[in-house]
Amino acid sequence: MASSSGTSSGSSLIQNSGSEENLQALMDQRKRKRMISNRESARRSRMRKQKHLDDLVAQVAQLKKENHQIITSINITTQHYLNVEADNSILRAQVSELSHRLEFLNGIISLLNSSNGLFGDSSIFNEPAPDSFLNPLNMSYLNQPISASADMFQY
Repeated sequence: MASSSGTSSGSSLIQNSGSEENLQALMDQRKRKRMISNRESARRSRMRKQKHLDDLVAQVAQLKKENHQIITSINITTQHYLNVEADNSILRAQVSELSHRLEFLNGIISLLNSSNGLFGDSSIFNEPAPDSFLNPLNMSYLNQPISASADMFQY
């Protein structure tokens, strides 16, 4: 029986080593699966990072384009503003000139109205001569253009 028990214990050692080999093979297979799974997960992670980076680069390009358009729009608007400001300066100069002319003409009318009583005979003022100073159709000096430029005014 000793020999049979020696045989049985030898066969159980073979079974144990076979089951250990199976266990080791199973563990190696699981390890390989985990390694492959980890590699695939890392590859997906790198792809996500690359896509995010590409999206950010595209966003930077779009924002630069919008920024350029806004700067161009600001420059155009600023130029329009400067042109309008120059036109306003010219118009202010013309208003000032016309106000002075109006004051002058009102002074002449006031003088003529007050001198009507001094001369006694006002017939010369009722029907002016064709070349007269008071003929409204012959006031060519009033039709002169008013010229002014933005350079006249400095702030």
